[in-house]
Amino acid sequence: MTNRFLAVVLALALPFPAVAQRPAPPVPAKVDPAVAALRDAALKDDIAYDIVEGLTTEVGQRLAGTEAEARARTWAVAKLTALGFRNVRSEPYRMPVWVRGEERAEIVAPFPQKLVLTALGNSGATPAAGIIAEVAVFKTLGEFMNAPDEAVQGKIVYIGNAMAPTQDGSSYGQAGSARFAGPGIAARKGALAVVIRSIGTDTHRTPHTGVTNFPDGVKPIPAAALSVPDAKLIEAMAARGKPLTMKLVLTPRQIGERESGNVIAEVPGSDPNAGIVLIGGHLDSWDLATGAIDDASGVAITAAAAKRIMDSGKQPRRTIRVVWFGSEEVGGFGGRDYARRHGAEKHVAAAESDLGADRIWRFESSLEGSAKPIADRIESAIAPLGIVHGRGPGGDGSDIGPTVALGVAGIDFNQSALRYFETHHTADDTLDRIDPEALRQNVAAWTAMLAIVADAPEEIGPVAPKSR
Repeated sequence: MTNRFLAVVLALALPFPAVAQRPAPPVPAKVDPAVAALRDAALKDDIAYDIVEGLTTEVGQRLAGTEAEARARTWAVAKLTALGFRNVRSEPYRMPVWVRGEERAEIVAPFPQKLVLTALGNSGATPAAGIIAEVAVFKTLGEFMNAPDEAVQGKIVYIGNAMAPTQDGSSYGQAGSARFAGPGIAARKGALAVVIRSIGTDTHRTPHTGVTNFPDGVKPIPAAALSVPDAKLIEAMAARGKPLTMKLVLTPRQIGERESGNVIAEVPGSDPNAGIVLIGGHLDSWDLATGAIDDASGVAITAAAAKRIMDSGKQPRRTIRVVWFGSEEVGGFGGRDYARRHGAEKHVAAAESDLGADRIWRFESSLEGSAKPIADRIESAIAPLGIVHGRGPGGDGSDIGPTVALGVAGIDFNQSALRYFETHHTADDTLDRIDPEALRQNVAAWTAMLAIVADAPEEIGPVAPKSR
């Protein structure tokens, strides 16, 4: 044995200095083999695609409060009944209805060009012959809001608001303010009309509609969204330093109150005292397309998952209530009406699907305290689907929002929104935007969640509302 080797041996024999130990990662919750089997079988699901294909083909666009949305409710009741759900019914309510008219625009000076745009929901109207006025150009909402009233009075206001794609869709809230609030502010400042850069991440000449709201006491003015390329064109023209003149024709109208409604179906639970698990999406769509990703996919995913629980051969402890909400796009009337009618019933959890049909990447919930083990079991069951457990509270969604606000635990499955806002609220929201494999991954995640939550032995108590 050499001296060097002996030194190494002796060194190894000496005790090592103490080092700080990292805490061991939490042990994943065990996955019930029955839940795993349901999850994996759902990866071959055809029910969800069949619902999306049927709704977009046999009904098509479904603007809230119109005859088309009424046909959608009739179709939905027949479909859910045929799928075997119990207690299928429509619950009607009344709501104000806005309908689209003619929509045209062009720059008449100094660079005459046609523009592509679409009216925003609740837009006011121009005279039938249109209006011609100077354009006040603002590249951002902040720039517009800081402008003095005299800079916009009697003019057509243009508001730019570039939107970047994000996985969680968070850029929609920031960019969307130009649509949500911009027209109302422009009307209050004395503008003649307003056009905004579409709230979208695409570069196609397909403008994005969406609802806008005018404050009480403020008369609605004509309001429209330009396609992104046309919005860029306006900004490029303005950069030349010459006044822009636009001709704008928008002839939408309010037609008074009409009937809308929610469609409800159930998988009855074995324990009437265990509460209701509320799931669903919205049945209505904008009138520019057939609403495949917004939100035929959402009603399809949730109904397909509930049917898999219903057909599993084991009755869940809790009732699963599937709601296809009406008139979400134009102000969330369906969600509010549902909470008004059913808020006194015992709901223990609520979840909705309304961010398209791309793969789910994140799960979040408000399952806390004694219900936390339920969230842990969901996390383990959906991990093989590539879904991570976020740490924010659940309960996103305008339809379940009024019910969650009553103290009901919210559960969120976040699809990737990187491509969603390319076609959201446009004429391109059609069936070919649906990826069947991604749709199946959604159904598998929802199936696993429902299998766990609807049958969990733990009590799911009221939760305190949280702000993000």
